[in-house]
Amino acid sequence: MKIGIDSRAAKWYRGTGIGTYTYQLINSLNKIDQLNDYLLFTPEGYNSDIKFNKNFSNIAIADTMASNFWDDVNIPNELYDKNINLYHVPQNGVGLPLEKKHPFVITLHDTIPIHMPETVGDRYLSIFTKEMAGIVSRCDGIITVSEFSKEDISRDFNYPKEKIFVTHLASEDIYRPIDKQLSDKILKRHYGLPSDYILYVGGFSPRKNIVGLIEAFSRVINMIPKNINLVIAGNKGKSYAIYKDCAERLKVADRVIFPGFISMEHMPYLYNSASLFVYPSFYEGFGLPPIEAMACGIPVITSKVTSIPEVVGDAAILFNPKEIETLSEKICEALMNENLRLNLIVKGFQKARALSWDKTAIKTLKAYEAIIKSS
Repeated sequence: MKIGIDSRAAKWYRGTGIGTYTYQLINSLNKIDQLNDYLLFTPEGYNSDIKFNKNFSNIAIADTMASNFWDDVNIPNELYDKNINLYHVPQNGVGLPLEKKHPFVITLHDTIPIHMPETVGDRYLSIFTKEMAGIVSRCDGIITVSEFSKEDISRDFNYPKEKIFVTHLASEDIYRPIDKQLSDKILKRHYGLPSDYILYVGGFSPRKNIVGLIEAFSRVINMIPKNINLVIAGNKGKSYAIYKDCAERLKVADRVIFPGFISMEHMPYLYNSASLFVYPSFYEGFGLPPIEAMACGIPVITSKVTSIPEVVGDAAILFNPKEIETLSEKICEALMNENLRLNLIVKGFQKARALSWDKTAIKTLKAYEAIIKSS
């Protein structure tokens, strides 16, 4: 087979779920497959740290990088190579060519713009609303990241389930246990963070239920050790003011810390310094941060809705994200019950190790083969 892959997200969107997925998929395909040929459409001047085998080549494309990632990737790559057996667009199909010269496959991570449109960025929502039905109709197969998303995609677009392939995601190798004192020292130096905190990592969309997390924290602040704060990490975005106002209204602003963007280099330290990781999201296509926390040996509390139970299994404390009082109780329990904490840590390691990017790549190869065979 000769597979073409739009790899722009690996550079332009690195540090996000889609950027991480694109990078790690290509990296693992390079590790496990030396039989098939790959043609990567790569931004001009991009020097990847991946040492590619001889069966990988690339076509450099203009690196325009406008103000919005979705504007850039929505410009399709020119597919001149007639020998391509399949063309794969990993970023939800955005940028799939209109003219079809080869079989097409996309990775559609979720259909959140259909179910919670108010929580999606304006540009991506516009593209999804206007173009996604046409993108899906041009696909010979769809890859997605959970059985939950598979059901959503099939139902939302009336797409045959037998043409949807599930490839679970995994944490990256950088997420592992690291000496806590070292982690504390690095985070204090670069971000002024204290040691020991409850951690949230992810987007600032209302879908992530950050208001609910702050409310739950405010209810238990006098029941947990005084040195434990709440750290809410990620690009602050337009919702930041809402969360900051919420912390002030609930009189916990001195204990709720917003460090902003944390570099990939420092993310493992951020997890390792945490006493507890809480991910109270209302809706996920997969939900990778809980797995990253588990790989670092941090107990996890997360929602029991959408794809999340499928992803974490029994390795996390699950709760209904609409029940703030329940979350408060779970936070206290996870901080104060040492036997529970140890059990969660052990199960978390097992869950994180059961997922790997090499497994993702193997399942992706099988999907490619099935799609080409049926096209």
